[in-house]
Amino acid sequence: MIKKKRKIEVYAVGQHICMSAHKARRVVDQIRGRSYEQTLMILELMSYRACYPIFKLVYSAAANASHNMGFNQADLVISKAEVNEGTTVKKLKPRARGRGYPIKRSTCHITIVLKNTFLDLIHS
Repeated sequence: MIKKKRKIEVYAVGQHICMSAHKARRVVDQIRGRSYEQTLMILELMSYRACYPIFKLVYSAAANASHNMGFNQADLVISKAEVNEGTTVKKLKPRARGRGYPIKRSTCHITIVLKNTFLDLIHS
């Protein structure tokens, strides 16, 4: 009889978030490897615009973990958090004398992976 190993990771992905990947990475680097409760406190107290979408993603990943897998939110740790560049929206801004200047709005894709440390202790 083969025992199935229970999956211990849950993730949430946010795509096409209107913000540069560099600005989102500043915040994501601060929360990587921390516990769920500590991450929420850090994101609420930091004064960057990137904190709100990342806060929503962490909260969504924890909701996925508790609803889909039945994990306890106190045992969750951010095991992986990455920010990738998305598509760039290109527009023309009308200027004087019939000219147009290009405007580039960058987007990013943010992935948050939560790991259950309680199940990790049981399996080892």
